[in-house]
Amino acid sequence: MRILIADDSAVVRARLISLLADLRGIEVVGQAEDAIEARNLAEKLRPDVAILDLRMPKGSGADVLSDLKKLNPTPKVIMLTNYPHPENRKKCMDRGADYFFDKSNEFQKVVSVLMGMLPVPAEK
Repeated sequence: MRILIADDSAVVRARLISLLADLRGIEVVGQAEDAIEARNLAEKLRPDVAILDLRMPKGSGADVLSDLKKLNPTPKVIMLTNYPHPENRKKCMDRGADYFFDKSNEFQKVVSVLMGMLPVPAEK
């Protein structure tokens, strides 16, 4: 599964990469630090999953989300934010977010969700 991470914090990107590094079947194919770079990388790399911050330089993660949901194939989108207010959750879910997590206490849920998306190996 190919993952794109878009967050303006290098620390957050590094933490996600560290959490995902040992997971078999998951590859981080790109990192973006702003909304424009996120859009460009998504169009170029066609990830299976995009992990987006809500607030980024040069645009909103919610706007990037809307654009990603127009791609074919459409990636799953996980919103990961420090601003988990109900109005932000609603806006993102209305625009097609598959998941919406709070960075302060739901960071580990990203790993659980991604592991749940991996295909189950066939038994021999």
